[in-house]
Amino acid sequence: MPERSGVSARGEWKSQSFVIETHDAYPRKMVFDVFGADRLARFNIQVGQEVMVSFDIDAHEYNGRWFNNVRAFDVRLVDPATIGMAGAQEVAAPTSVIAAGAQPADAPFPPAQDSSNADDDLPF
Repeated sequence: MPERSGVSARGEWKSQSFVIETHDAYPRKMVFDVFGADRLARFNIQVGQEVMVSFDIDAHEYNGRWFNNVRAFDVRLVDPATIGMAGAQEVAAPTSVIAAGAQPADAPFPPAQDSSNADDDLPF
């Protein structure tokens, strides 16, 4: 997403949001922020890269509503050839950086099943 910048009581600031998608059976997307010009330059995140993101989650209240903050403190490139290798030690699954508003080629959920099938044992 576009970089944002401004001036606060502490001086100039820069921030940018990124959308990532997991490689799970049912891929999930998440938005996270990188705060600070130094981190933006160091991480140098580009659309289409495979990355491993370490982040902090925090929440704050504003005008009676609560908002989550997901801020990355470390972003590392991942070799696409190593994704899915058995025995690899990973803290979390690598994710792909996707363009804001872009839709993946594969649908994130399987097609809906006919609910009239009485043979399944699901409670819904």
